[in-house]
Parts: sequence; structure tokens; C-alpha cells
Amino acid sequence: MEAFVSAVNDVVWSSALIYLCLGAGLFYSILTRFAQVRHFKEMCKLLLTSNRSTTGISSFQALAVSLSGRVGVGNIAGVAAAIGFGGPGAIFWMWIVAFLGASTAYAESTLGQIYKTEEDGQYRGGPAYYFDRCLEQKWLGILFAVSAIIACGVFLPGVQANAVGNAFTQVFGNGEMVTTSFGEVGTFKLVALAIILIVLAFIIFGGIKRIANFTQIVVPFMALGYIVLALIVVFLNVDKVPGIFSLIISDAFTAQAGFGAAIGWGVKRGIYSNEAGQGTGPHAAAAAEVEHPAQQGLVQAFSVYVDTIFVCTATALMILITQQYNVVGELPAGQFIVQNVDAATEVGSAAFTQMALFSVFGGFGEAFVGVALFFFAFTTILAYYYIAETNVAYLNRYFKGSIPLLIVKLVIMFMVAYGMVNNSGYIWSIGDIGVGLMAWINIVGILAIFFVAKPALNCLRDYEEQKKAGGEIIFDPIKLGIKNATFWEKRLEQKRKEKSNLAD
Repeated sequence: MEAFVSAVNDVVWSSALIYLCLGAGLFYSILTRFAQVRHFKEMCKLLLTSNRSTTGISSFQALAVSLSGRVGVGNIAGVAAAIGFGGPGAIFWMWIVAFLGASTAYAESTLGQIYKTEEDGQYRGGPAYYFDRCLEQKWLGILFAVSAIIACGVFLPGVQANAVGNAFTQVFGNGEMVTTSFGEVGTFKLVALAIILIVLAFIIFGGIKRIANFTQIVVPFMALGYIVLALIVVFLNVDKVPGIFSLIISDAFTAQAGFGAAIGWGVKRGIYSNEAGQGTGPHAAAAAEVEHPAQQGLVQAFSVYVDTIFVCTATALMILITQQYNVVGELPAGQFIVQNVDAATEVGSAAFTQMALFSVFGGFGEAFVGVALFFFAFTTILAYYYIAETNVAYLNRYFKGSIPLLIVKLVIMFMVAYGMVNNSGYIWSIGDIGVGLMAWINIVGILAIFFVAKPALNCLRDYEEQKKAGGEIIFDPIKLGIKNATFWEKRLEQKRKEKSNLAD
């Protein structure tokens, strides 16, 4: 079974998907005239805009929900794996995919806003919605929705929960061991499981607003705390920084990079971490209350920077400055190209990061990584649930009933429990398959949407023109030739009626 899953994963995450993600990012970067650079100041300004409503959440809350999915175990363990298997040069390719991916994130998140709907007192949107409304291909919307529910509702929560459990025992220990059907489990981990399930149930049964209120506090706090520790490490070793950046850049173009190790691992871990193009970000983007769809598209582009340029770079600098890493060669198997630490150290884990902080801060640094993993993984589970919930809501249009959503909630809680008490095994590969399938469907879909209607690009030009002219920002989809944006059509009609009433 493990060999079968690994083989399928290799097909899904082949070089074709990697270069498709890079190509889509370059494509949208050129078409938007590198909006991720030109509008950086506007992105920061929009983050501070408080425009939540009884139906939607603010741009910052939408960013927090989105970041809760982007900033996770991959930022700590994923970066360590990229260095361990691809060398320091893999970080350069993570930067490249983040820079280009920011434009993809703009496009998909803007589409999420344009084609969102209002259902049961909440805004809903995502790839399933814009495939249905823009391409008018219901089968494609259903296909994406099913793949998203399977990936985010079944496979991925268990992986994150496993990291939560390991982080908890790292800080507090195992306690007394208890024999269960899943093997021996520490009592401290069982207590943690009970607490997590109670908190998780309270949040996921409360809807997007409760998720947003939780993540807007936890995600910025943990991300900033993590970056502060990294900056301290950099400050204490500031003389090494130029050499580290030189190492990253030079290693990105060595023979190893040419054979695909640095490029492959850097791009794959970068895509997995920042999620640009995977179709997960548009779900949170659609929930935001904004004046114009392009505004949330720009905010979501900024989230890619936060994830990769800030958090992932912080991890990389700590590992490389303290030299707490090994680099494993592809052939012969098990041979080290670089060996700085014990050969038994697990490459595909957070071990390099923990060792890096331990070398500077001692036990506090190791414990902080455990706490960071705990919160990063827990908030990622919340983001996965929201994505699954949104796609269940989409499918409810064709398969009526409240039972499917209840089943998803119970399945996620079960997978969290299973992941906490069991070893993750090859579930990482299963999760990769789900995420890869979403990426294939979404990227091909948003490229097709461009050639059909260009809504994201027209939306950006409209926003830029209105900002330049000054005055009230409005979004008129009919004027731009955008069809089936019924939410915005109704909103514009309502504003015109209100102005007419005031004039009378």
C-alpha cells in the first residue's frame, strides 16, 4: 500500500506540476505587470482596513484564516526537508516560487471574490464556485469540491494533528504510558487530545467568524514570535549573514541544482507551504467584506510573502547560520553531501530547526519550536475544516441535506484523534496526492478562465483606474463584461436604490 501511494504521489507531483505552477505564476506576473511588486504599499494599507459585516469578515481576518492554512508544519519541518534533500540552494527556489506565486494568489483569490455567493448568512466562494459560474462547467466545480473535501477533510488533518501531539509531548513529556488499540500512548498526549477536540468542536461548530476570531490572534502572535527568535539568531551571527546568502544563491545553480534536487525540493516545498495556485486561498478570500474584489486579491498575494519570504526564510537562516543540518545525496542512497550533525537525525522533520534554536537558546528554543508547531498545526486544521465546509456547501446545491456537513465535522475530529495517537506513516504522501490534485484542477482552470473572460485581469485594471481617479470605489461586473457575478450585481443595485432614496 505504501509503495502504491508513493508511486501515485510521484505521478501527481511530477515535474509537470512543478513547472505548471511556476509557469502560471510567471504568466500572471507578466499580465498584471508584476502587481505583487507595484502594489506592495497598497497591500499593507488594505490590511489595516476594518470592513467586516454581519455576513463577511475583515480583510485582515481573511488574511489570518488564509495564513492559518499557509503557515503550518511545512514552514518548520518543510524548510528543513528542503535543505536536507535539496541543499541550501533549495531556499532560493522557494523565494522564486513565492515571488511568482504571489501573482497566482492574486488571480485565484480575486476570482473567489468575484464569483462568491451569500449562503446561510455567510459568504462562500472558491474554485468550485468560479468554475461553475465563469466557465459554466458544473462538472469541474463538483470535481474540485470532491477533491478538496477528501484532501482537507480526510487526509491532511491527521498529519497536522500528529505534529500537534508530538509538539505537546516534546514540551511536557509523555506521562504514564497507556496501552491502546493504536499501541502505547502517553497520558499527557491523551489529555492534550481531549482539550484539542473540545476546542476544535467549539470553533468548527461556530462557523467562519469564530474561526477568524481565533486565527487573527494566534497566527500573527506565533508568526511574529517565531520571526523575532530568528532575528535574534541572525543578530548574534550578523557577520555570517552575507556568506549565508551567497551560499544560498551559489548553491541554487550548482550541478546538484541542475540535476533537479535544489529546484525540485525548493519549488515543491515552496508550493506546498505558500499554497499559491492550489485553490485553498480563495475560500478564505471569498469570505472577506471588501469594496472591490481586487482588494482581497492583493491582500492574499501579501500572504504568500508572509509565509515564504518571512517565516520560511526565518527557518532557513536559523538552520544555515548555526549549521545544524545535513544534505542527503540522491545516489548512492544514504550518502551525505554535507554532514554537520548526527547521521541518524531525521531529515524530513523539524529536527534541524529544533537543533538550531537549541544551539542558541538552549531548552527554551527547543520548547518554543514545540509550542509554535502546536499552534501552527492547530490553526491549519481549522483552515482545512473551513475549506471542506465551503465545498460541502457548494455540493449542497445538487445534493441537499445537512447530514454531509455533520459527517465532515465528525470525520475531521476522528482524523485528528487518529493522527494524535498514531504515527503519520505514509499519510503525508496521501495528503500530498490530495493537494496535488487540487493544484492540477485549479491551475488548469484559472488559466482556462483567463482565455475565456480575463475577469481577474480586468478587475485589477478597473481598480487601478478608480484609485487613480479618486472618489468612491465600486465594482460593476456588467460594465467590465463579467457574467454571473450575481452577488456584486445585487450589491450594486442595492447601492443605487439607496442613493436614489437619499436623493428623493
